[in-house]
Amino acid sequence: MARAKTSTEREQWSGQTGFILAAIGSAVGLGNIWRFPGVAYENGGGAFLVPYVIALLVIGIPVLFFDYALGHRFRGSAPTVFRRLTRRAEALGWFQVGISIVIILYYTVIIAWALSFVWFSVEQTWGDDAAGFFTNDFLRTSAEPGIGLDVVPGVFWPLVGTWVVTLGILALGVQKGLERSNVIFLPLLVVLFAALVVRALFLDGATDGLNAFFTPDWSALLHPGVWIAAVAHIFFSLSIAFGIMVTYSSYLKRRSNLTSSGLVVAFSNSSFEILAGVGVFATLGFMAHQQGVGVDDLEGLTGPTLSFSTFPQIISAMPGGSFFGVLFFLSLAVAGLTSLLSLLQVVSAAFQEKFGWDPRQAALRVGGIAAVISILLFSTTTALHVLDVLDKWANEVGVITSAVVMTALVAWRLRLLPQLRWHLNAVSSTRIGVWWVYVVGVVVPLVIGYMLVSGVWMLITEGYDGYPLWFRLVFGWGAIAFMVVFAVIMTKVRWAKDPDDFVPWPPLPEGGLTTKEVRS
Repeated sequence: MARAKTSTEREQWSGQTGFILAAIGSAVGLGNIWRFPGVAYENGGGAFLVPYVIALLVIGIPVLFFDYALGHRFRGSAPTVFRRLTRRAEALGWFQVGISIVIILYYTVIIAWALSFVWFSVEQTWGDDAAGFFTNDFLRTSAEPGIGLDVVPGVFWPLVGTWVVTLGILALGVQKGLERSNVIFLPLLVVLFAALVVRALFLDGATDGLNAFFTPDWSALLHPGVWIAAVAHIFFSLSIAFGIMVTYSSYLKRRSNLTSSGLVVAFSNSSFEILAGVGVFATLGFMAHQQGVGVDDLEGLTGPTLSFSTFPQIISAMPGGSFFGVLFFLSLAVAGLTSLLSLLQVVSAAFQEKFGWDPRQAALRVGGIAAVISILLFSTTTALHVLDVLDKWANEVGVITSAVVMTALVAWRLRLLPQLRWHLNAVSSTRIGVWWVYVVGVVVPLVIGYMLVSGVWMLITEGYDGYPLWFRLVFGWGAIAFMVVFAVIMTKVRWAKDPDDFVPWPPLPEGGLTTKEVRS
């Protein structure tokens, strides 16, 4: 019989609190600040909170528990965990690592932009044309999408600095690097953003913005697209189904309260999103008041446009705008950094376990290569176009594909959901019923499978945002092809230490789970 590994053979969080802070730090990222308010506004305003909450409870939290159970029971990075389920599934783990690699490449540059705008906010460097400053003066964005070689110094150096800091934290390992950084950065983020929201609520027109955000358009609930948008956002927001929470939960001690921790993480993340929506739309209400228009008439309510074009305009118009700008862009940078670290850890952990490297070796070798590629791609004049396409395909094709395959594999092919539910209940104070098996095994793969098919069909038939076919093939479908090829190649590489030399803990009852244990 294979020897059970002791918990001291791999890094661990210092305790439950360290894990919760790191998991919340991963979930709370750029999407909470610039994506959620816009998605909610475009999909029924206050009415969107109905499908959002339902998606959180019915799909988000069950899949979060699913990730936790996999990582905690099988104690490894994504490739290690899926290899321990069945040898053929290792490639799925490397596919998830490939998703993280692609996202890392462009996620880092957004943090670099935010750090630059912290400085720009002091003197309001963008002048009277914030949108023109961002795209033309700061990024020097080319008129047409392409593969640029013209380096923009104002982006290059902040990007280099961002990579140096993140790789330094990564090299310190789980406790000294990830955990300590989140203990510092997450409370800092809450304080910064809370101060920003309080300031926004006292602006002229803030009430109009809040009314636009919360006033429900109940007819929107009749559109399937609104419900799909809610499910899609929950996946992206909670960092589920592409290796992050599998990896993070694998560093928990054997006796850890998984389900209670998951509930804290999920509701903390959603609470921050609501807070972000309040702050963003109170500020947009001020902007509409200044221009003498309705909030409905404003443009640029989501993504980079919201953060780097719309908000600078608001900062220029408001009393004490420089201070507000520093708060906003520092919050954006900190939120991005905590999420970036979790993405990097997915990659680092996988290579550590495959090749027997320590955290410093993984940070320098794998992180160093990623840094060079990121800097070459995203410090040039075509960065904004490349970022837009990579983000679309990585999230809406890569992440959703991963979610469909992993839930269908574990539920339908391996039939391990009863065992994973038993594991969650064995180590947690909040027990989950048999309903969880049917949600993760039936509802989730069918719902997100539909999302995947419809999303891919639209990308094939309608294209995306006017980008030429060759550009979508290179940076969109090319990114997906990279994930697949990377997964196939890495699966064939020999492990430094046999990952199959492992026995899950706690051991299953002798003779396996009884019918009563499966159904209760």
